Amino acid sequence: MANKAFDVSKFRKNLTKSITGMSAGFHDPTDWISTGNKALNYLVSGDFNKGVPLGKVTVFAGESGSGKSYFCAGNIVKEAQKQGIFVVLVDSENALDETWLQALDVDTDEKKLLKLNMSMIDDVAKTVSTFMSDYRDMAEEDRPKVLFVIDSLGMLLTPTDVDQFTKGDMKGDMGRKPKALTALVRNCVNMFGSHNVGLVATNHTYASQDMFDPDDKISGGQGFIYASSIVVAMKKLKLKEDEDGKKVTDVRGIRAACKVMKTRYAKPFESVQVKIPYETGMDPYSGLVDLFEKKGLLTQQGNRLKYVDSAGKEHLDYRKDWTGEKLNIIMSDFANMVDEKPAEVVEETVEE
Repeated sequence: MANKAFDVSKFRKNLTKSITGMSAGFHDPTDWISTGNKALNYLVSGDFNKGVPLGKVTVFAGESGSGKSYFCAGNIVKEAQKQGIFVVLVDSENALDETWLQALDVDTDEKKLLKLNMSMIDDVAKTVSTFMSDYRDMAEEDRPKVLFVIDSLGMLLTPTDVDQFTKGDMKGDMGRKPKALTALVRNCVNMFGSHNVGLVATNHTYASQDMFDPDDKISGGQGFIYASSIVVAMKKLKLKEDEDGKKVTDVRGIRAACKVMKTRYAKPFESVQVKIPYETGMDPYSGLVDLFEKKGLLTQQGNRLKYVDSAGKEHLDYRKDWTGEKLNIIMSDFANMVDEKPAEVVEETVEE
C-alpha cells in the first residue's frame, strides 16, 4: 500500500490556526519609509530611496537635541503619510507640539495621525496588544498599513517608578525597566512580522566609561537592541556655516552625526553627518558628498571634486555645487553598478 503524500499546505494551515500569533513563510519587507535623507537611507537599507521597513523595529538613539525626534516624529512620519500609512504617535515626553509637527509638514488630521500621550510602559504594551488583536480580526484586504512611533522609550515609566514617586522614595527601577523595554520590543517584533505594521522608536544614550569601547551606550540594556532590525546612534554637533558652506562664528543649526550600529539590510557601523540648519531645515541630499568621497566616486582635484559618470563624461565642480541633479547622476550610476556586479565584487566596492 502506497504511503499517503504529506500535505504541506494542510499542515501549515492547521499549525497557524492552532498557535495564536504564528505565521508561516518568509516576511521580507515590501514597504519602506524614507528617513528624509538619502545618505542615511542608503546606510540603513542599502538603497537611497528606501529607509526603514514596515514589519520591523527601528531605533534611533542619541543625546538630547541630536535630531532623533526630527527624524522619527518629523521626517519619517511625514514620509509615511505620503504613502498612505496611518501613524500612531506615542509621546512619552509630552514634547511634540502640533505647531512643531505641522512646521515639519506632518499632517496632524486625526484621519492620518493618532497622537497618544503615555508615560507607562505597560500602557504602551496594552495599546499595541489591543490594536494587533483587532487588526488580526480584520479581513486581510481591510487591514491598513500602520506605523507606531514612540518618542521616547527612555522616558517610559514602570509601575515601580510611579509608586516610588508617590511615596517620595526615589530609588528608581533600573532592574525591571530594561526587562520591560525588551519585552515590549520583542513582542512588537513577533506581532508585526507578518503584517504591514512597523515600529520606529527613539531612545537616549549615555557616555561610555569603557576606554576600549568609546561609543555612547544606549539606555535600557541590550535586549531590545538584539530584537531591533535597525539601530542608529546619533550625536549632536554644532553647525557653524552658512548656506554656501562658509564658516561663521555663530551656531546656525546642528550636524547630526549618525552611526548605523545595526542593520540587517546593509553594511553596519558606517556613519554620515547630516546638516540640519535652523532656518531652512534639512537638505535631503546632505551627507551624500562625504559618502561618495568615502566610496571613491568623488575624488579631489585641486579645490574641486571630480566624478566620471557611466558614459565616461567628467564632471568637475566645487564642493558646494555638488547638489540635487548632479548627485542624482552619481546615485543612479552607483545603484546600477551595484545591481550589475556579482556579489563578491559588490562587497569589495562597498568596503572601499
